[in-house]
Amino acid sequence: MRLDKFLKVSRLIKRRALAKEVCDQGLVTVNGRLAKAGTPVNPGDIVRVQLGSRNLYFEVLRLDEHVPAGSAADLYRPLDNGKVSGPG
Repeated sequence: MRLDKFLKVSRLIKRRALAKEVCDQGLVTVNGRLAKAGTPVNPGDIVRVQLGSRNLYFEVLRLDEHVPAGSAADLYRPLDNGKVSGPG
């Protein structure tokens, strides 16, 4: 799945156009590498998104095309400063 679509489906970013813009500005990395909107993401990937002064770190857990709002957070696991903190 494309990174911009994952960010939207997971509801980490509300609109896909905004997710693309954030990627185009160089504010997103996947596994430590600068990522474009079309970068594919897979389960196990570590993603960092800079939103203002905040850095969001998370691990992609699964990919789904359509997810109810209440289940969106099941697609990823928040990480502490990009470090995997054991099984969870």
